[in-house]
Amino acid sequence: MSETLRGRQHAVNIGSEVDATEPAKALSELVVHVFRLDGVLRTVGDAMSAPSGQTTARWRVLAALDHGPLTVAEIARAWWLARQTVQRLADTLDEEGLVAYGPNPAHRRAKLVTLTPAGRAALTDIRAAQQHWADTVGAQISESDLRTANRILAHVLDVLEPDGRPTSRL
Repeated sequence: MSETLRGRQHAVNIGSEVDATEPAKALSELVVHVFRLDGVLRTVGDAMSAPSGQTTARWRVLAALDHGPLTVAEIARAWWLARQTVQRLADTLDEEGLVAYGPNPAHRRAKLVTLTPAGRAALTDIRAAQQHWADTVGAQISESDLRTANRILAHVLDVLEPDGRPTSRL
């Protein structure tokens, strides 16, 4: 990371005015990397989903429905997104025929969102592009390193959301 960028990360970096522990410094550095990775993955995801007329955000909604219908709130919780954001995305996907709203036997007002055949086709196309990308990028990083990164990130998430809800731990 460039020194200019490092200097601009003051929102997450612990500065010299704070007597930070080494684990705190390491966590802050991880946060910066994850924020940057999020931006890169959104850009790459948008490029992969664009041929299907989708975006990364719309892809997430389609992917959440892959194993069956969910409510908008359930989709939002699965991806840690605002319910209103998912509602707007689901409404647009419904207008385009990629998802459909249906009755929910468990709740009269919270409709279930289901993939349509067109939505499943779009998801299949996006996943084919993602698989090619993952093969290409994965070949440049060892499987061992990727599995280690997965374990570490899963552990960080377990610490930050022990009961399924984010916590600041302050």
